[in-house]
Amino acid sequence: MLWALALTGAWFACSGGSTGNSPSAPPPSAGSTDVVTYHNDLARTGQNLTETVLTPANVNVSSFGKVAFLPVDGKVDGQPLELSAVTVAGQARNLVFVVTEHDSVFAFDADSAAQIWKISVLGPGETTSDDHGCDQITPEIGITSTPVIDRQRGPDGVMYVVGMSKDPAGNYHQRLHALDLTTGAELFGGPTEIQASYPGTGANSSSGQVIFSPGQYAERVGLLLLDGIIYLGWTSHCDIAPYTGWVLGYNANTLRQTNVLNLTPNGGEGSIWMSGTAPAADSAANIYFLDANGTFDTALNANGFPVDGDFGNAFIKLSTANGGLSVADYFEPFNTLQESGMDEDLGSGGALVLPDLTDNSGQIHHLALGAGKDAHIYVVDRDAMGEFNSSGNNIFQDITGALGGQVFSMPAYFNNTVYFGAVGDQIKAFAIANARLPLTATTATANSFPYPGATPAISANGAANAILWAVENGDTGALHAYNALNIAQELYNSNQAGSRDSFGPGNKFITPTIVNGKVFVGTTNGVAVFGLLH
Repeated sequence: MLWALALTGAWFACSGGSTGNSPSAPPPSAGSTDVVTYHNDLARTGQNLTETVLTPANVNVSSFGKVAFLPVDGKVDGQPLELSAVTVAGQARNLVFVVTEHDSVFAFDADSAAQIWKISVLGPGETTSDDHGCDQITPEIGITSTPVIDRQRGPDGVMYVVGMSKDPAGNYHQRLHALDLTTGAELFGGPTEIQASYPGTGANSSSGQVIFSPGQYAERVGLLLLDGIIYLGWTSHCDIAPYTGWVLGYNANTLRQTNVLNLTPNGGEGSIWMSGTAPAADSAANIYFLDANGTFDTALNANGFPVDGDFGNAFIKLSTANGGLSVADYFEPFNTLQESGMDEDLGSGGALVLPDLTDNSGQIHHLALGAGKDAHIYVVDRDAMGEFNSSGNNIFQDITGALGGQVFSMPAYFNNTVYFGAVGDQIKAFAIANARLPLTATTATANSFPYPGATPAISANGAANAILWAVENGDTGALHAYNALNIAQELYNSNQAGSRDSFGPGNKFITPTIVNGKVFVGTTNGVAVFGLLH
């Protein structure tokens, strides 16, 4: 098992060599940082602890603002990723990578804003997918999820991307691409057509096999690279049946399928979308995510697992031991059938793996947390998640009433504090004590965030100069910055200077990327770049 930091200074990440330098590229300059995966590391903490340029003293309307805009050809729903000191045509550049719903991938110079390359992942004669009459991803579906980068693989490093398309005969395709970081060229004989089947009699099954039908699914969740395997999760279009809950694994060197798991094989629904966040992983290579409303078997076997293997609406832990992929543990709300029936699913939020926490008695706890449409904060013990108990939730913590709305986002973690941004609610900070979250927020922002709330991110220089960043959706989008130690103190927002820092309408499920003195914000037609004004 190979472990590496996906973001220098993050408390951990585990990505199978996702951050080393390629043989032909010089190492990043001192103090530079790469962002190679969703929310900065595989715990999905959202923190960059190597930011030396942006501080609470200089992030204000006089010194900080929009410095560039990177125009593209469609909506930017995936989080922009950034690499330092990539050698392109003999010149070392800091690059920011952007994917669009028009099935395009762009590389820009992060400092000059010059476009370095652009490629399309469409096949000959193909178009992007139509929106299937669903307003969740519209007007077209191309590349929705956040890619993942491995600097050490291939001749110059690789970016893995999933694109959806439609051919001239009306057939839909989902494909996994491995792209050279310096040119965008396809690597490893790619792309790979995504197909799958799994034993079961559930939705869209035939002869005892559940069939993956590419047109029925969207790849909304970010890609996970773990120990040389790319993991993908799939969601439906507006709950249009038939669909089930798929997790697929592909070898990062060959793009060949290595794992297939269906979480509702004898039922239906149970998709994985998590509002565009991404599955998390711990240091033992276990994967964590929140599954959406769907079939759950309330009849349990001797091990407390659903008798037919249906895990709809669950907080799930997958084991990747011995090259396999299986449900190792789970937590299911006691009222799961009611919640699924009301479309009040847990799967609208993202899962966060916390660092090891020690309580007042000296006991170490391995915890993860998440929240969904019922607005509960579920804190689970990763060693015993609680399974299903029809009379009540048997978990580490079940915090109710602390959030002011449903959760269509994921929290961030920094310095023993967890930050949530629920729908129509303020961003709220929960300071951990005795290895537990408080039952009410420690502090909160003065302003609230409309649908879908906000996914915060953190920049800091170690424990110093910590800033919490969040993007506001709406007819006029906004980037906000707060003192992370007291988020009641707003440092900046992009509407303070009138039109100077405006980037137009907001876009849902947007997570800002903060790295090397810049902030990158995905929009409906490009990426707004913020930094110190000169």
